[in-house]
Order: sequence, then C-alpha cells, then structure tokens
Amino acid sequence: MQSYDFDRIVERRGTGAVKYDALQPHFGRTDLLPAWVADMDFETPDFIVEALRQRLEHPLLGYTVEPEDYRPAIVDWIAAHHGWTIRPEWLSYIPGIVKGIGMAVNALTERDEKIVIQPPVYHPFRWVPEGNGREVVTNPLRELPGGGYAMDFEGLERVADAQCRLLILSNPHNPAGVVWDRETLVRLADFCHRRGIVVVSDEIHCDLALWNNRHIPFASVSPEAAACSITFGAPSKTFNIAGVVSSYAVVPDDSLRRRFFTYLAANEFEAPTIFAPIATVAAFRQGEPWRRQMLRYVERNIETVERFCAEQLPAIRPLRPQASFLVWLDCRGLGLAHEELVRLCVDEARLALNDGALFGREGEGFMRLNVGMPRSVLLEALGRLRAACETLKNRR
Repeated sequence: MQSYDFDRIVERRGTGAVKYDALQPHFGRTDLLPAWVADMDFETPDFIVEALRQRLEHPLLGYTVEPEDYRPAIVDWIAAHHGWTIRPEWLSYIPGIVKGIGMAVNALTERDEKIVIQPPVYHPFRWVPEGNGREVVTNPLRELPGGGYAMDFEGLERVADAQCRLLILSNPHNPAGVVWDRETLVRLADFCHRRGIVVVSDEIHCDLALWNNRHIPFASVSPEAAACSITFGAPSKTFNIAGVVSSYAVVPDDSLRRRFFTYLAANEFEAPTIFAPIATVAAFRQGEPWRRQMLRYVERNIETVERFCAEQLPAIRPLRPQASFLVWLDCRGLGLAHEELVRLCVDEARLALNDGALFGREGEGFMRLNVGMPRSVLLEALGRLRAACETLKNRR
C-alpha cells in the first residue's frame, strides 16, 4: 500500500489560499502562523489531482453531463462507511454546504418563520439565516463537567415555538468535534418531526471520526428522522478539496425532496461544475487508504496538543474531538477577558486561530485550533502559544 507523507511542508502563500492570503483583512497582520480556516495543509491526494489532470488533457471545457459513476460512488461510500443505504434519486449536487443552508432557508421557510441553532456552533449557521431575513433562535448546548457537550432538550422545548420551521444540526459537531450518539439523534428527530421542524444536518465532518468513534447519519436513526431531514455531505474536508466545491444533499422523504429539489432545479443550483463530480468519484473510489493514514496522523497531532498543554500549558485545556481535525481549546484557565485572549493569540503568539466568540457567546474563553498540518509546524504553533503565556505570566 502506498505511504503518504503528511510531514511535508507545502508553501501556500501566494496561491489565493484564504488560510494564508486573507490574514491581513481578518487579523490585521500577515506574520501569523495560520491554524484557523478548516482546510488542511496536507497535499490534496495524488489520485484526485490525477483525475482532474486527465480531464484537462482534453482541450475543451464545455457543458458536461453528470458522470455515470457520480451517484453510485456516493451511495456506495455512505453505505460502506456509515451503514446507511440511500437511493440515487435521493441525491442532488449543491454548490457548497453553507450555500445549501441558504437554499434550504429560502426554499422551506417564510420570512416570519424562525431557525433554531445550537451554539457554540459553526458561525454561518447564524449568519446565513439572519442574512436572509430570518430570526434565529438559540438552543445552547449544555457544557458537561468533564468536558464536552450535550443537547439541552428541555431548553429546546422552551424556545421552539410554532414559528420555528428549521433546525440546523452540526453532526459531527463543529467546533467541539462531538459525534452525536443514536439516543440523542432519535430524541431530536422525535421532537422535530412532532413539531413540523425540518432538520438540516451538516455532516461534512462525517468521514473524519477518530479513535474508533462512529458517525451516525441523522436521517438513518428512525423513520421520523428520514421524514423530516435534509443531509448535507461532501468529500471536501476529508480529502482537502474545498476549492473544488463538491457538496451534495440527501433527502429521503418524497414530499420534502420535491420541495427542495424543485427549488434547486429552478435555479440550476443542482448543476455541478465540471470538476466537482470527477473529484468526488476519485475520492470515494480510491481514497480509503489515504483517509486512514491521514486520520492516524491527525490523531497523533491531537495527542501532541494534549501532551503539550498538560506539561507546558496547564491553563489551556484541549477538548479531544471525536471527529475532525479541529480542536476546541478551553482557555478560561488563563483568567483573561475574551478580547484579551484574542490579543494574546494574535499579537503575542502570532497565531491565526478561530475566535471562539464567533461560534456564539457560549464560545467566549475558547479558541479553535486547526491541527491539520505537518507536526513540525504544529509544534512551532504550540511553542509560540507557550512563549506568549509565559510573557503574560511575567507581566502579572
């Protein structure tokens, strides 16, 4: 089996990469080590690049039909990895999951209806509905004493009134990396089905489960879940091809599928770019060995963060993700106001991390660290953070 090199450092500056070339507008400086945007600094797998290169050998890039193996590749991958049998007609391409959320909001809700989110959670879950003129209702997760989060169903009962028509679920959860268990998903499905609430389940991190954790697709847990849900997925996070935009929607229920897919088709949102299906088929037909090696490397990176913090940064507690290459850092032990924490990371440590407050006020005191990088770079990032914290300690 081919062995892949995840220690190799790839220069990305000057390539238009948001993670590197957008530091100035986001952080006000360019001398930062980027560990924020959720793409990895590992090379896109060679078999995907080769599939795209083969297509580029033909000199004409006109309108194209969907490749014959596009839907079967997705169907087979989901069945093999998540035990969920879907039908090809349940699938549609979408031009990105954040865009898909906006499409679901506009296709399935009216302006006087509300969207439920569960912070701390991926910030577009709030920004997209609000930007489309919908009111967002928050059902914050419960922070568990030993770390981690659980859904607050009593709180959901209180906030979900008759105007709530959509709930956006992060499964697995971003930023905390929680793989929701079956009991939680069944309970959520029962509640939403009974209330007539459609669940949009963002499952883009589903193929990144770590340490033998198993992702459970929301729509697979019960007939009620299948009847009230739209699932969004993509190979983009797993295989580091976010720029290709290769997302898809899965809608098992006939009535809900007609409503959503009619909207997509009317606006030609379901028509993929020429390269998205090619990359998807290559990833799902050839990508398992690469995925397994990448996940083992990410696990070692997370363990590196855990050891480093325990030995040298005890005031910072990393929450071990059950899925994904994102680590939710609990920095409240530093005793800083949130604005001071951000300044410490950016101006003292010279690190670009995701500000925890972006994920809701429940994220204050936290930062999100992307560990999808060569280990030598990760150690440099941790060293910068340690030095900044030592400087802070000496000032006090």
